[in-house]
Amino acid sequence: MTGAKKKPAAARRAPAMSKGHLQAPRLIKNERELVALCLALLGPRPKLSPPERALANGVRPLAERALVKRARDYIRKGADPLGGVFLRLRTPAVRRDMGAVYTPDPIIQSMLNWSADQGVPERVVDPGAGSGRYLLAAAERFPNAKLVGVELDPLAALMLRANIAARGLTARATVVVEDFRLAELPSVKGKTLYLGNPPYVRHHDIGDDWKQWFAVSAKAYGVKASKLAGLHIHFFLRALQLAKPGDVGTFITSAEWLDVNYGATLRRLLAERLGGVAVHVLDARARPFEDAATTAAITCFQVGGHSDGLRVRSVESLEALNGLSKGDVVPWERVQSAARWSPLFRPARPIPQGYVELGELCRVHRGQVTGGNSVWIAGEHATALPDSVLMPTITKARDLLSAGEQLNSPEALRRVIDIPADLDALNDEDKQSVERFLKWAKAQGADGSYIAQHRRAWWAVGLKAPAPILSTYMARRAPAFVRNLCDARHINVAHGLYPRQELPEATLDTLAAWLRSNVVTDDGRTYAGGLTKFEPKELERVLVPSLETLAGQ
Repeated sequence: MTGAKKKPAAARRAPAMSKGHLQAPRLIKNERELVALCLALLGPRPKLSPPERALANGVRPLAERALVKRARDYIRKGADPLGGVFLRLRTPAVRRDMGAVYTPDPIIQSMLNWSADQGVPERVVDPGAGSGRYLLAAAERFPNAKLVGVELDPLAALMLRANIAARGLTARATVVVEDFRLAELPSVKGKTLYLGNPPYVRHHDIGDDWKQWFAVSAKAYGVKASKLAGLHIHFFLRALQLAKPGDVGTFITSAEWLDVNYGATLRRLLAERLGGVAVHVLDARARPFEDAATTAAITCFQVGGHSDGLRVRSVESLEALNGLSKGDVVPWERVQSAARWSPLFRPARPIPQGYVELGELCRVHRGQVTGGNSVWIAGEHATALPDSVLMPTITKARDLLSAGEQLNSPEALRRVIDIPADLDALNDEDKQSVERFLKWAKAQGADGSYIAQHRRAWWAVGLKAPAPILSTYMARRAPAFVRNLCDARHINVAHGLYPRQELPEATLDTLAAWLRSNVVTDDGRTYAGGLTKFEPKELERVLVPSLETLAGQ
């Protein structure tokens, strides 16, 4: 579901059950019963959207008065028993597929503290409202504001509607059951606050029509958009489309957009159009999302505004958020000239005596992209090819993780088919077998991929030379650094470390051993789902002993 919305998290001031799970007289057993509970809380003849009516079709309001009363009492005290049941019934894996990741209450309150400092809004819009935890907290903070919750999932929308009814907010609340990118909002005279946790859905699960929408919409603001952008970036752009000068917003997302290429769209929007005010980066160890170990970014913006610089801050714990009021102001000139933003959050590190950046010793290169592993990683379809084009290659991270300190033999490795661009470099017999293979590969569409069309010859994968040290670059652990003693090649599942000058084998062994013992996940960046990733330049910035120091170890 490409438009699935995230739902924010843990219940506010839940008196006896922070998760909001109904504990008596019994638990809700399934989503149908959850729908029935929502209907009971809404009362007779509730006004529902067509998707909600379809969900509720054939379901009667829950008849167990004690259970309904208990739920209503908890809701009125500020808890979210409906959301708690939803969390229990839908596994984290299922919710992550929909982009639904929950955030703790201290983050919601800090975002509201910052919002209140920007003035009282006439309207609060939560573009991924879920069961309404952000929106209901905003209703208490801004008692006269109109409330608009936009939510695509009809079950979440029904929970939101039931929570609104139980809190007595129906008269000033609107529930829009729609993809936020399609939602239209009426104009208001005063300030609108855009508040929430946009859904994290990767580009693989976003349709081409929406990618085209993103490209066209960004172009209208003079910004180039990448088709690799996740859904959370789409939501920033849609907020800009709907907003007017003076409106403000604060969203929490995964922090990866600070550095990745597709994040350049949001970085430019914040610098040029959205009026970026501040970005607060939360360490993954602070658990900014309830069920995902992810580095998070809380982004604050004021549409049409232009501050002297962007306020940036790294935060290690939820307790240190302090209403998002602290941080260092980086002049916009420096912000806009930065290819990546995460270095803005880290003070320049003094280099200890006897240490240098790894990049002074080695270039770090990610492996080659094949453009179609099913064709270019050898299998039965390659049995007739000559050994000269079958290269033992690291094709999965497990090849390195299982190797230990050294990769001594290529026997367990798969082969990648690396054919020279000039087929005349092959002898006649080999050329004939390669041409038969290429005829088959072309029938598989191997010549039509983006990568193939941008190679010197569509069939020439162009593997890099063997690197003396190989490393993993994405895992739920620190990278593995392995000495490559069998001249294995690597594709884009691994990095190769290439010395800038010829180094003795003993020095390479010492360097690899030092990296294994000293590089930790904090040196990389943590993505949604808990994966820690090291881009080549990030690895090159790791401090290591100098050659002289290594030689003495």
